[in-house]
Amino acid sequence: MSEDDEKNLGLADCSKETHAFIPPSAPPIATTSITIATTPTSSCKEKGGSGRRLSQCSAVAVPMLSIPPQQEPPDGGLQAWLVMIASFFCNGILFGTINSSGVIFAALKDDLEANGVENPASKASFCLSLTIGMTFLMSLVSGVLTDKLGVRLTTGIGGAIATAGLFISSLVYHKIEYLTISYGLLLGFGGSLAYTPSLVILGHYFRRRMGIVNGFVTAGSSLFTIVMPMLFEYILRLYSLKVLFQILAAIVSLLMVCAFIFKPRLAVRPREGALPGDAGAAASSRTLKNQFKKFVSQFINFEIWRNKRFVIWTLCIPIALFGYFVPYVHLVAYAKMVLGEDTKAQVLVQCIGATSGLGRLLFGYIADRPWVNRIMLQQISFFCIGSFTMLMTAWSNFWFFVVLALGMGLFDGCFISLLGPVAFDIVGPTGAPQAIGSLLAMCSIPLTFGPVFAGWLQDLTGSYFLPFLMAGIPPIVGSLALFTMRCVHPPLTADQDSPVRETSGTQNNIIMKENEKKYLSFFSLSETLGFQIRLRNVGQFKVTQVLT
Repeated sequence: MSEDDEKNLGLADCSKETHAFIPPSAPPIATTSITIATTPTSSCKEKGGSGRRLSQCSAVAVPMLSIPPQQEPPDGGLQAWLVMIASFFCNGILFGTINSSGVIFAALKDDLEANGVENPASKASFCLSLTIGMTFLMSLVSGVLTDKLGVRLTTGIGGAIATAGLFISSLVYHKIEYLTISYGLLLGFGGSLAYTPSLVILGHYFRRRMGIVNGFVTAGSSLFTIVMPMLFEYILRLYSLKVLFQILAAIVSLLMVCAFIFKPRLAVRPREGALPGDAGAAASSRTLKNQFKKFVSQFINFEIWRNKRFVIWTLCIPIALFGYFVPYVHLVAYAKMVLGEDTKAQVLVQCIGATSGLGRLLFGYIADRPWVNRIMLQQISFFCIGSFTMLMTAWSNFWFFVVLALGMGLFDGCFISLLGPVAFDIVGPTGAPQAIGSLLAMCSIPLTFGPVFAGWLQDLTGSYFLPFLMAGIPPIVGSLALFTMRCVHPPLTADQDSPVRETSGTQNNIIMKENEKKYLSFFSLSETLGFQIRLRNVGQFKVTQVLT
């Protein structure tokens, strides 16, 4: 380096003191994150200059650019446990009501027949099935609103809409057209707005215990599914559908209480595509396309769809679910067809529900182990569910059906309990609301039409052999298709400590290269000063050698 260059830069040589040259445009200095070690050279005398000084010395630690770490979830504490209990009640109330639709269906069908309504069974079943369809279909909207309005407000709005839908249903239950709107659409939409945030909020308070907590929360639907049918039958025996809907409205209104407990701890997702300052605003408004993209990006998180692992996961899960719900709808009819009408076939559904709750707790605990791959657990659960469904065609024996139903419920609990944790693993906490919402919205299609297709096959063949045999294929295919995620490297924006992330040397190199891109621009002065920089991914960036 020439003497003129040293004067222009304001460099000084000193045997004792060391100063780091920091460009005027450098980012704000934070905690020490980069260690610079230099090799001693010949001593020299100080050169004057108006700028800051750079010296050659033995070693120096310089505070440089540092990204502040995200606030870690507490994984415990009073507020965290209250959030877990509130989420438990959200899941239990919503899906306990939906899963108990069979009791409402029988009473509604009888009431419609008494009022001379044509095709009462098909109309009543459509009204009730619309609730579950809307709950999953509108989850995408729920995810967007969670990003825009927050977890607490979205849950509160959902609870209010669901409560209003049930109260209106108590006034119009004789009119199936109005009931389809109030019970099918309003309850389904309101339930969707409350359900998605109840999963998202868990990631704000739990990380290490995410699996077991999510298992406990989703087990609420299993527990309420056991209790609520008995409650419904008791109310209908003493009163009527009108009173049942009014009591349900009071129960569902508890969702608004849960909303007050859902206090978020993480920041709302930053808007995408915004550039700092007036220059960014001018650049984004040059074309109509950019304006539209900026507007849409305020509602849709495009980042999660750039995550190839998330795209694969979101496509594979609906494939697996095309046959997943068939046993829940047709198992009772199938058992009575092959075992006789006097068979207590409803016991099979109760077996699925009981072991499903157990599976959510058991596999939730297993999923928290650091050596467990959560996506692999989902693959195993789908493969077993598909196999058990196909095996139901192998032997017409009641106890054989019971064993298969118990196994299906166990792995059903595994799959359900891991939906939220895997979403957080893949896209992180800021992308989880829309990730969960998008997945549930896509799941509404196979969950709705899978059982319909099985029923069509049964009408066509007169037997449940082919429907159950074919229903086992999609879960197995979806399980195998998830292996393609292992061919795609996790993006750097995903959860770094996720159990589904690869921790190989290849991934470390990718992280190192990305960090080099991020920080080498700050060290561009090195070319002028004539020293080389090497970075090693060992927690700190180290300049191992300085050449003059």
